[in-house]
Parts: sequence; C-alpha cells; structure tokens
Amino acid sequence: MDDIPKIGVTGMPNVGKTQTLIKVIEFLEESGYTIEGMITETILEDNKRVGFYVKDWQTGEKEVFAHVNFEYKEKVGDYGVDTSVLDKIGIPAIEKAIIDEDVDVIVIDEIGKMEMLSERFCEVVIEALDSDKPIMVTLHKKSRTPLLQDVRRRDDIRILEVTPVNRNLLPYKLEKIMKEKLPPLF
Repeated sequence: MDDIPKIGVTGMPNVGKTQTLIKVIEFLEESGYTIEGMITETILEDNKRVGFYVKDWQTGEKEVFAHVNFEYKEKVGDYGVDTSVLDKIGIPAIEKAIIDEDVDVIVIDEIGKMEMLSERFCEVVIEALDSDKPIMVTLHKKSRTPLLQDVRRRDDIRILEVTPVNRNLLPYKLEKIMKEKLPPLF
C-alpha cells in the first residue's frame, strides 16, 4: 500500500495550486494515464475573482458552485455556496474515479472550506484516500477543519506546498513522483 502515490498540494490562496495540479494531470495524460475527479475553476470578472466552478475533469461538465452574487444560506467569506453542484458534478466524478478500473489517478481540487460544507463530499474524500488508487488533491492551507486535520495527519499522503518561488518547477517534480510509483502502461 505504501507504493501508491498519494499527493497533497497546499499553498496560500491564488498561489497556483489548481494550475499546478492541472499541469501534472496534463503531463500524465500525455503519457497515456487516465485521470478523473473534480477540479475547482476560478470565475474572473475584470481580473477579479468572483466565484468558482466545479468541473468533472473527464466530461468537462461544470457549473457555478460559489459566487459573490449567490444568496445562499451557506456562505464562506464573500461567496454564497451552492453545495448541490457538488452533489451533481463533483461527488459523482470522484466516485467514478474510485470505482472505474480504467481510471489510473483520482484528482480532487480542492479540499477546502466551501467543499466541506457537504457531508457527502467529506465522506467521498475519505473513500478516495482510502482506496488503492493513486490520488492527487489540493488542500486549503490555513483551514483547521477536522477533515483537513485528518488528511494532513495521514502517513500515506505526501504534502507539498506551492509557493511563488517553486510553482513553475513543482509540476515537474510532482509528475516525477507520480510516474515513479504509477504502474507502467502497456
């Protein structure tokens, strides 16, 4: 079980966690690996972050998950959060990644405050981490929620931090770590 690569990418907001993860996914896909899971994309208006999409990596299906103009009772900072989007797109993408034998690597971007408003999301994250599949996740850096504390304490996950200094090289390092442990493709 120790040889299954499980990578956590953390860092400050806007440092490039998602971009780092997407670069590694693209490198692995170019090598022939199949990746599935959930990505959180930023919504920009006039170069200002106003919300987030949740996207199924394989199908490309995405919907607005959080937005400054959303009037939901669930709020994180300035963002209203629609957890039903996780139920509709994010969670099924992760579940498919866990059970589909053709998927080589599970991705979850991000395990953060907004996503953790969904109890089912938290359960699926643990299922994915406990599975025997390679996984890459991004983690909110400062949050001290029980789920994030549990993920950080796991001894089977290697956590690396994206910084402005290393963000251009880190995707190559992560690709190397993943490829060293992923089974070869035939």
